[in-house]
Amino acid sequence: MGPVLDVLVVGAGQAGLAVGRALADRGADLLLVDAAGAVGDSWRARWDSLRLFTSAEHDALPGRAFPAPRGSYPGKDAVAGYLAAYAQGLPVRTGTPVHRLAPAPGGFAAETPTGTVRARQVVVATGPFQVPRVPALAAGLDVPHLHTGAYRRPSDVPGRRVLVVGAANSGLQVALELARAGRVVTVAVGRRLRRVPQRPLGRDLYWWLTRTGLVTRPSDAPGPRIPDVVVGPSWRALGRELALRGRAVAARGRVVELADGPVEADAVVWATGWRTEHGWFDVPGAVRGGRLVHERGAVPVPGLHVLGLPGMRMRGSALLGFVGHDAAWVARRVLAR
Repeated sequence: MGPVLDVLVVGAGQAGLAVGRALADRGADLLLVDAAGAVGDSWRARWDSLRLFTSAEHDALPGRAFPAPRGSYPGKDAVAGYLAAYAQGLPVRTGTPVHRLAPAPGGFAAETPTGTVRARQVVVATGPFQVPRVPALAAGLDVPHLHTGAYRRPSDVPGRRVLVVGAANSGLQVALELARAGRVVTVAVGRRLRRVPQRPLGRDLYWWLTRTGLVTRPSDAPGPRIPDVVVGPSWRALGRELALRGRAVAARGRVVELADGPVEADAVVWATGWRTEHGWFDVPGAVRGGRLVHERGAVPVPGLHVLGLPGMRMRGSALLGFVGHDAAWVARRVLAR
């Protein structure tokens, strides 16, 4: 059956690399596996103009500064290159999806295309962005449509009249890019999240969130809940470039029925988020309703750990420059067993 590792880390993105580095520095015998062909590919596959909404000084994993000027906002290829460099020296095996994870004597067995990997403990760091979420109403459309995960540039979207469904960070960034490329863009807004400027009072938003402790505030801390926000121009400013309408409720042919009336479109972009996929889990008690069961990162299965989910232990749990806090916590739990 081969040797039994101390730790298998599933996922070699920012979360997996951060916990991998923390464990390797403490002498753990580990392996990181990732389905992608190369470290950073999930970033390389995003749209061309994508930039982080956190400035470079807030984008570093533990032990390695992000190689960009303070106050700049790195593009997606810079992030991919940074992750690839961070992975140097770590035992990473790419092109290796885990098809099944199951309990085994002394720990767990992970079935991959190249064989079974056995480990005493497993850290799941596959992140929240695994499968595009597209609403069922898409089946009624008779025009080209795509999810933001497949969007690269305006030329991917045919026609002049474009409907973008979803108004969080990705949806509005793509909508503005299309509008500035000459399209007539309508945005179906499900819920108007509070919008905050990227640099309030001349400082990066995350400078303020770091100084006030809000970004690292424990998710179970008493007191009022921090509201969800979207970084960027105000709703009023957006309304000068985009037609902001109600949520999408139905579709037929070229017409999408919105909560405030119909709109005809030549193409539709779904900015409707992602879902996790844990069908490869065959671990009793680990998954419920398609979601990994955990309490602030603590999974009720001895030896199984999770990392990199939004709000897992704090507001910044899924952000590049802050996931290291949670990674250190997971590494301590792993090494304590």
